[in-house]
This record gives sequence, C-alpha cells and structure tokens, in this order.
Amino acid sequence: MTRRPLNRALAGFTSTIFAEMSALATRTGSVNLGQGFPDFDGPASMLERARQAIAEGVNQYPPGPGAPELRAAVAEHQRRFYGLDLDSDDQVLITAGATEGIAAAMLGLLEPGDEVVLLEPYYDSYAATIALAGGIRRPVRLEPPDFALPREALVAAVGPRTRLLLLNSPHNPTGMVLGPGDLAFVADLAVRNDLIVVTDEVYEHLTFDGVRHLPLCTLPGMAERTITLSSAGKTFSATGWKIGWATGPADLVSAVRAAKQFLTYVNGAPFQPAVAEALRLPDDYFAGFRASLQGKRDRLIDGLTAAGIATFRPSGTYFVVADARSLGYEDGYRLCRELPELCGVVAVPMQVFYDDPDGARHLVRFAYCKRDEVLDEAVRRLGSLSSA
Repeated sequence: MTRRPLNRALAGFTSTIFAEMSALATRTGSVNLGQGFPDFDGPASMLERARQAIAEGVNQYPPGPGAPELRAAVAEHQRRFYGLDLDSDDQVLITAGATEGIAAAMLGLLEPGDEVVLLEPYYDSYAATIALAGGIRRPVRLEPPDFALPREALVAAVGPRTRLLLLNSPHNPTGMVLGPGDLAFVADLAVRNDLIVVTDEVYEHLTFDGVRHLPLCTLPGMAERTITLSSAGKTFSATGWKIGWATGPADLVSAVRAAKQFLTYVNGAPFQPAVAEALRLPDDYFAGFRASLQGKRDRLIDGLTAAGIATFRPSGTYFVVADARSLGYEDGYRLCRELPELCGVVAVPMQVFYDDPDGARHLVRFAYCKRDEVLDEAVRRLGSLSSA
C-alpha cells in the first residue's frame, strides 16, 4: 500500500510514554512508579455494589447520558462539596473516564483552526485530542520550583482565534494546585475574552497540607462557560473502571454529548451504580483517603531525599517531580530508560509532557499511589545508586 495509513493529525501520537515505561517495568521486573494507577483497591462498599449490580443483571447498555442514579449522585457531590446546583438530566454526562470527557469536549466544542490555551506540562491526551479536533494548542509553561501560574504569559497566549482554555488543577504532572487568586485571574481572563473553559479536576480530592481544591466554575461569570471533568478513577482507586463525568451548562454539556455518543456511546453499566454509592460515602472516607495519600507523598519524598535525589513538593495529585541532575543525568529520558537496569525502578520523563522537550529535559516524575512496602522497596533500590 503506497498511501499513508495514519491520519496525519495523529502523527507523533502513535504510542504513549505510559505504555512504553510500563512494558519496560514488566520486562525488567521493576517497581513501576511510572504510570499513575494505584496497586490497592477502592472502598469495599463500592466493590460490593458492583458485584451486586452484575448479579442483578445490570450488564446491558445504560442510558446514553449515563445511569440516572449516577448522574444524580454526581449532582449531589457537586452540591455537597462545592455548593453547585445542577440539573442531573441535562447538566451531567457520564463518560468513559475523564479521558473520554477530554476527547468529547475537544471534538464537540472546537472548530478546525480554533486555538486552545493550556498549561504545560500537560497530560498527553490533551495534545492528541486537540489535534484530532483540528485545533491548535498554545501552551503556557509552568516553571520549577513552584510551577506557579505565569499570569503574563497566560494573557499573552490568548489571541483572536482562541476559543477554549483547557485547565488542569490539581495539576498533573507537577502537583501544583491553583489558589483562589489565580483562579480569579483566569476567570476574569475567560470572561473578558468570551472563552469556553474545560477544567480537568480528576485529582479534586487529592490535595495536601490544608490546600483545598476550588472548581473554577464556582467563580463569578464561569458557570455558564465551564465544562468540569472528573472521574472515579483517582478518588476511588478504580482507574480500570473508566467512569467519569462532565458537568456544566446544558448547552455545553449537549455539545460534549454530541461527540461522546460516537466514541464509546455508553460504558461500564454495573460500575455506574457502584460509583454512585461511592460518591455518597461519608466525609470520613474523603478525609481519610487524602491523609493516606499525603502520607505516601511524604514517604516517597523523604526516601528520595535520603537517596540524594532532589524533589519538588507537590500540593496535590499522585506525583512527585524530581531532578535527574541530582543523579548525574542531564537527560531525564535517558535516566528513565536506564533506571530499570540500574536498580529496578521505573519513572516517567517529564519532557514528554512538553511541546519543547528541552524545557524540562532534566525532570522526571515518580508516582506514589502505591502500597507503603512498594514505595519503601523503590526507595531502597534508588538508594543503591547514590551508594554505588
């Protein structure tokens, strides 16, 4: 065949770093601190509800927008934690994880040539889905050590062709959490420029040290222009279930649904009532989970520091960013390729989350959403590098 088989919009997106590094972990028997998935299960009541739903025959297509029980639970969650009042019939859409929500939002809301302003580094599906929609990304770089929002650069990135701002807080992969002042700045920018905003808030319940997550849609002028995405994967340690949701004004949710129906159509029938059950868990669950992950963060940072590896302390998410130069490497990708053979640990190079990889060539990311004994073993192995 002489014709090019791959859609040119997907050139450069044929594989993900997560697949590459997880395969390397399997091949070498390494501790995988690369991909952000937990090695422990979520709440027992949620798991039992899924088993019950399967036994009760909840195994066929659910309604296209999602099971009414789950849509109602999502609306209740938004009211309970953020004071938002949503109509679960037309302001809540269930998706195949937040990743499908991102894709459906880009496909449903963008026209070819529209510009999307986003924070860099970014979750890799952002770039791919913007490209599939024919959009043009305009990254705004977050710089270490605090990865603070660069307000002047954000303003400069918005131009006459900007249609959408794609915002992620708590931020993967840096762990930065936007505070009220930065959110107010973003809201003012969006209103003045009449932008649609899509917010990826999958780590909404994973913030530490007293930092609290505030949805952008709660700020003045933002409810009518914001699609909020989240999922059960991170909050309830069920990443493989792929149950997410999009909430917002009915017209924007309808646009996202128009694209979503031609992606997965529906998904995860028996998991939807189980996630509804989890969303209604008492406050003690959410506080306890947050405390547990903060402890894991501290455990990994303390271990990395003792091993001579410089880190940046995150305020949220699953991840710690580290400086490869503290191990004698200028190139984080090279370090991540060699770590499995050197000591049996897998990390992810940060440069894959940038348009210009030179901007973060020395940074790597470790995930700490693992059992304590796994974190301890990874630290022990990494410590052998500094003592060698």
